[in-house]
Amino acid sequence: MLQWVKRGALVVLLLIVAAFGTGWWLLHGSVATMDGTRPLAGLSAPVRIERDALGVVTIHAANEIDAMRALGYVHAQEHFFEMDLLRRSAAGELSELFGGVALDLDKGRRVHRLRARLRDGQLATFAGNAMPQLKAYTEGVNAGLAGLNVRPWPYLLLRSQPAPWLAEDSALAVDAMYFDLQGGNNKDELTLWRIRQSVPPALFALISSDGTQWDAPLQGRPRGNVALPDAATLDLRTLPAPGIDGNPPYVDADKPGSNNFAVSGALTADGRAILANDMHLGLRVPNIWFRVRLLYQDAQSPGGQVDISGFTLPGVPDVVVGSNTHVAWGFTNSYGDWMDWVEDCAPTDTACDTAEKTLHETIRVKGAKSFDLKVVETAFGTRIPDITGPDAKLSLAWTAHRPGALTMGLGAMATVTTTASAVGVLSHAGIPAQNAMIVDSQGHIAWTIAGRMPDKRADFGCNRAAPSRIPPTSAPKPEAPSLPATAADSLCAPWNAWTDSNPSIIDPPSHRLWTANNRVSDAADLAAIGDSGYDLGARAKQIRDDLFAKERFNERDLLAIQLDDRALFLQRWWHQLRALVQGSNDPALRRIEAATRQWNPRASTDAVSYRIVRAWRAAVLSRVQDGLLAPAEVKLGKDFHMPRLSQLEGVAWESITQRPANLLPRKFWKCAANGPQGDCAQAGWSALLTDAAHDAGATLGKIGPLAKRNWGERNTAAICHPLAAALPGPLHSLLCMPADQLRGDSNMPRVAGPDFGASERMVVSPGHEIDGIIEMPAGQSGNPLSPFWGAGHDAWVQGKPTPFLPGKRVHVLTLVP
Repeated sequence: MLQWVKRGALVVLLLIVAAFGTGWWLLHGSVATMDGTRPLAGLSAPVRIERDALGVVTIHAANEIDAMRALGYVHAQEHFFEMDLLRRSAAGELSELFGGVALDLDKGRRVHRLRARLRDGQLATFAGNAMPQLKAYTEGVNAGLAGLNVRPWPYLLLRSQPAPWLAEDSALAVDAMYFDLQGGNNKDELTLWRIRQSVPPALFALISSDGTQWDAPLQGRPRGNVALPDAATLDLRTLPAPGIDGNPPYVDADKPGSNNFAVSGALTADGRAILANDMHLGLRVPNIWFRVRLLYQDAQSPGGQVDISGFTLPGVPDVVVGSNTHVAWGFTNSYGDWMDWVEDCAPTDTACDTAEKTLHETIRVKGAKSFDLKVVETAFGTRIPDITGPDAKLSLAWTAHRPGALTMGLGAMATVTTTASAVGVLSHAGIPAQNAMIVDSQGHIAWTIAGRMPDKRADFGCNRAAPSRIPPTSAPKPEAPSLPATAADSLCAPWNAWTDSNPSIIDPPSHRLWTANNRVSDAADLAAIGDSGYDLGARAKQIRDDLFAKERFNERDLLAIQLDDRALFLQRWWHQLRALVQGSNDPALRRIEAATRQWNPRASTDAVSYRIVRAWRAAVLSRVQDGLLAPAEVKLGKDFHMPRLSQLEGVAWESITQRPANLLPRKFWKCAANGPQGDCAQAGWSALLTDAAHDAGATLGKIGPLAKRNWGERNTAAICHPLAAALPGPLHSLLCMPADQLRGDSNMPRVAGPDFGASERMVVSPGHEIDGIIEMPAGQSGNPLSPFWGAGHDAWVQGKPTPFLPGKRVHVLTLVP
């Protein structure tokens, strides 16, 4: 028996070793080829692909088409699965790979019919004159995929085969960024429209306030905090409320964001202009971006040579942000008005097109029968009943649907030489509309909106005036983000024209430019751009003030601004909390008092008071928000949706400091109708603040003693591969970056959350790339056995500068015709 047990144990051990060895062999089989010589059909001449110690790729090619073919080859070998997710998510085809778990997401995306639009003619518009480059890139992708010894490892886990890359898939990869940056459902606009019809105008003005004292626009002045109405104008005590229990949470939601800023040559020792850019996105393994340097011959470039370095999006044959030695550029999300709900024509409006067409989209579902999705389109856009409700006669007009919204125009940035020429290129680039920051080698700086902008002044084919928005965004102080237009307002056809030139600022007298998803413009430019819910300006203001704190800058100075984690925004909230808890006999408040005596001036990992104050502010805002929206919640019932009120800070701060009786949420009003109003208001607001403190303290106290609840415990990295969640126990962590505690937070330049933050940090001066800085999380490769899995991640965590240009080559692969 003992011998049989030993033999059995040996067999089990051998099986484990064999399984491990087989798994290792399969995983290693999809590691990119990095050395030697490989054939690549279609090349006009050999291409050399170099990698440095971080896996940063340098491609030496004879021309642009060869460079794009080689770029596709490298993208596929390092990131094909991630490219596949981009195209499938945009097209609504994830269920084919993951089964029914992805069906709801697919339905939300497929209703836009983006692949169908490309096949109906938009692919030619996307490619334009760059069809040869797109074709070469596509062929390079498929050659790179075929060149792996084993298909990429995620397909082994999913028991699927990767589908070949199509030219249209590169357009869908850009469409995926439209969804990431603009959402695709416009839910907040619809919610605000419904709320506006349900509450008094003075209340809606508070709910939809569009700025605060934290504003830091490039044009115009800060809006300032909202002026609170008196009781004769608005009194929440007289309006309906749904009850006194519960407080729907106020969430400082992570929104796709970013910082970019620049200083001109007037502020540097040698006349160089310097650009800084850190684009904030959801973080994953591998990183969404892939670092590349491209060198090839091009007669349109000075000296006949292109030398462009920066970040590419695998799936797209372009450098998205970077420097070409003459011009450098970077992006932040614009939050302009790029989509509108449109009401149907009135029955009596014979000038409007009332036609509808019903289309059917088949969603293939792995392991189940296909789902037939009915899509209704009108002259104005697409019906989305999951958002509007099945009976609402509203259509979504979105720039992403329009021919020309997608182009390969960004590729022209490889050869531009001045900020002025770059502004022209970016204004016509078919990408999701972005705040573009541009600097050139002559010391000039510029800001513009990159991406196609709908001409909202154009004649929409109705022989009437242009559509009036509700409210008009041309007002000096809009009442709200753009709300639905109606057919009666003359929107009788979809947006069918693009602006000739986008708003821009070139060489401002201050020699400084900055954006951080805040409102940048005002007056006519704001009317052209619109407002879909700009972020609170605290981050932009801190960047602006950092820029004005010095008169001389170098690259390290701009990196220091990117890493600025000073807690300036929350400091006044700490003072308010201290005033509440000091001297209190309430045991819960006494515990908070003891834990918050010392203010943490930074969002550092050991910050305790910062974490408590942050939680308390969120609890206060949730109660203020609940009070303001209670009447709309009663009126709308099941149609009510909690909007993201990014400017609520100005209303909440004025409310808790002025403590007006008429704006106190009803659940905190305890006095009789004939009681002393001033005393009742003070007591009621104190009760609200105390209730919020109890909530925050109890929530944190469930974890353990308040004195040990530091920010790092809350802000611990959870940056993982998309398939990590499918693996059990300890295997999960093998597909994640280390669980580092992270410095930084949302309302400061150093944005950092567990799985959200700077997807890259870049500081560069064109012509001085050797002095440039880059930091990037999660590494270049999507294969855990690659030496570049997570390479450079620790430098990103620590904020340690690494060179902008690739380092010494450690691998060389030659592709030959």
